[in-house]
Amino acid sequence: MSKHIPPRYNFLEVEEKFQKIWEEQKVFKTKEDTDAPKYYVLEMFPYPSGKIHMGHVRNYTIGDVVARYKMMKGFCVLHPMGWDAFGLPAENAAIKHKTQPAKWTYSNIEYMKRQLKRMGFSYDWERELATCDPSYYRWEQLFFLEMYEKGLVYRQKTKVNWCEKCQTVLANEQVIEGCCWRCDSPVVEKELYGWFFKITAYAEELLKGLDSLKGWPERVVTMQRNWIGKSEGALIDFPLEGDKGTLRVFTTRPDTLFGVTFMSIAPEHPLVKRLCEGTEQQKLVEEFVENWSKIPKREIKMGLKEKEGVFTGSYAIHPITGEKIPIYVANFVLMEYGTGAVMAVPAHDQRDFEFAKKFSLPMKLVIKPKDKDISVETMQEAWEGPGVLVDSGEFSGLDNEEAKRAIISYLEEKGIGKKEINYRLRDWGISRQRYWGAPIPIVYCENCGVVPVNKEDLPVELPQDAVPDEKGRSPLPRLESFVNTSCPKCGAPAKRETDTMDTFVESSWYFARFTCPDENNAPFDKSRVDKWLPVDQYIGGIEHAILHLLYSRFFTRVLRDLGYLSIDEPFENLLTQGMVLKNGEKMSKSKGNVVDPNEMINTYGADTVRLFMLFAAPPSQDIDWSAEGVEGAYRFLNRLWRLVFENLDILKNASRQQEILKKALNKKELKKLRRKTHQTIAKAEKDINDRFHFNTAIAAVMELVNEILAFVRTKEDSSYNEIEASVLREAIEAALLLLHPMVPHITSELWEQIGNDEPIWNIKWPKADEDIAKEDTVTIAIQVNGKLRGKIEIPAGATKEQVQEAALKENNVERYVSGRELKKVIYVPNRLINLVVKG
Repeated sequence: MSKHIPPRYNFLEVEEKFQKIWEEQKVFKTKEDTDAPKYYVLEMFPYPSGKIHMGHVRNYTIGDVVARYKMMKGFCVLHPMGWDAFGLPAENAAIKHKTQPAKWTYSNIEYMKRQLKRMGFSYDWERELATCDPSYYRWEQLFFLEMYEKGLVYRQKTKVNWCEKCQTVLANEQVIEGCCWRCDSPVVEKELYGWFFKITAYAEELLKGLDSLKGWPERVVTMQRNWIGKSEGALIDFPLEGDKGTLRVFTTRPDTLFGVTFMSIAPEHPLVKRLCEGTEQQKLVEEFVENWSKIPKREIKMGLKEKEGVFTGSYAIHPITGEKIPIYVANFVLMEYGTGAVMAVPAHDQRDFEFAKKFSLPMKLVIKPKDKDISVETMQEAWEGPGVLVDSGEFSGLDNEEAKRAIISYLEEKGIGKKEINYRLRDWGISRQRYWGAPIPIVYCENCGVVPVNKEDLPVELPQDAVPDEKGRSPLPRLESFVNTSCPKCGAPAKRETDTMDTFVESSWYFARFTCPDENNAPFDKSRVDKWLPVDQYIGGIEHAILHLLYSRFFTRVLRDLGYLSIDEPFENLLTQGMVLKNGEKMSKSKGNVVDPNEMINTYGADTVRLFMLFAAPPSQDIDWSAEGVEGAYRFLNRLWRLVFENLDILKNASRQQEILKKALNKKELKKLRRKTHQTIAKAEKDINDRFHFNTAIAAVMELVNEILAFVRTKEDSSYNEIEASVLREAIEAALLLLHPMVPHITSELWEQIGNDEPIWNIKWPKADEDIAKEDTVTIAIQVNGKLRGKIEIPAGATKEQVQEAALKENNVERYVSGRELKKVIYVPNRLINLVVKG
């Protein structure tokens, strides 16, 4: 048979062909009426900004490989996509382009959807949802009302993080190094009424639940654990001098109680005014408090500001010793943690140590380490480690852990303190003073006060024809058709709440709605949501490790307790993919290093882009965009294309009967190719199934392709007998099946070209034959006293004694061991033998 001259690899034609087939035949529509095991794979859905970027491409390609692989493994796969469609970017873009946010958002959705389809992702588009659709957020409003009934929603006036540019409140998590996470403008404090979700009611459960997340990166679990921040300690009451009441502190170190030399309180502590009033310090304290209010709390938490403070002019009294202790207002004490007041023990707390050094305050050593001598005169830093109590009254001599329990018991007995558990986590402020968000279903009535909207009147629809003003201020307070309503209780004229919900609320439950987006009479179809949840594999960026993931875990528990869900945790496994960099920096318009996915698809095809993204690094690592890497991926696909087409007649006519393939085991070259084929299947299975290392799986297939090419080159006359043709077809089919989840278009075309009637996406993942994959011989390294002295080729599975006997016969080895006593033999099966000799 003569070789074919291969047609040009027209990737655009091939990709359009199969994307059309997949859509027309609804190949990726979720098949719910099946007994196959379920698998729910989900990538964090995008904000419809108008263009997908390379970060999206990487994230969604990883998810698509997982989905396609699981389909081939026989799972019933749910792989949906939707749009996190509310939020500030749409408003800002609409203001810039003098249009409506709704119009801007929906046009972007259509454009981005076309882009995603061009990448060949296996989404069930019939489940598509957009969070700005009233059919979606009506259920969110229902959850709000039911949470309100359960006491999990409340309204209060509080100091909030305010972004002047965005004209909205930000949660603490949304303030990054003192600036807005969206626009990078400085954040200030402002006092406003706002609505809060009581996430703290679930603090302990959220913390304990982390222990069950075995499929999450340890880094993310640690970040969540630290954010929740459980602290066990004591509340202690310090009387104020002059019968001014008491100052209550929370401490995790009651064992250091006798080492207190000053008190630190937060600038917004309610006692500040009383403590400084009428003292010489009053003006200094007022100036300090005024200045501090301009410093964002997030910046304080991260320790970016120098520790500063001022004496209030007042003293506390030590509840046991009766000593006078000066009280300072300090910028590192936060009102939202503990009680907003701290007993300062500079000898045993580094923060207090630095403050004491700066203001020349005294220090007392009350914990002495067991293994060394220290003194306050020579200390260069606080001793925060364990030890034995000294100068601590009746508690001296106790181990510090034992002393914690003893001192708490004493405080409780005397009525001056008690054991306490504190959390760093604070309730979630969800009010946003912007237009493009889900309306909060509350009205205000002069007669009835705060009144929830009746459930049967949901959704409270956001008027989509409204437009924010040039400064970004919401039009809702001035839109009479929206704000003016009647009281659900008494029917009197009332005003609607004009704040909208934080967009993180929408993304905290979307994964559950994806299981039944066509359910119109309730948020969820219970049987379907119970079938699909939890999500088996969730994929997204590490930047969402706290905000989105913590809120989703909270919301899942709330919906469970409201009777909607039956699970505790939303995501069984989590993969946080690395970033796509260029020249070592994250791609961004400001740096001018953005690579346009559309341009890459037009130049090389979607399969090439997918292959590069998967081959460049394991999913969890960053990858640096490389034009050479993209070219390399393109060359490989062209090589695969030519390999198939040049041997098309041979492949089409080759038998697939096992009886014929078995005959190949009698011929060395054929046995070698079959062994490589089955070794590659085994490796790809392990790399993908065990750890999602697509890069090494692809590398293994590339090695197989090279082996096939070497085999083909030995057949220059193109004359193949029945056995040779069958072995060649087996190898090429295996390569196509293993690559199909990564590069679905080209593999679909080549699979069809070699004469397969059943499309490749309906074919099961190949199974390796362990007997065929076994090596006949293995190479064993021989060491003498740990130094390499030779190598031997022996039958695979040889015993230790057989290997030892062969090793001792090697000429170079023999001269190192001859005449010397053999003390020990260390054998690593199929890899290494180390002969330990005396002398």
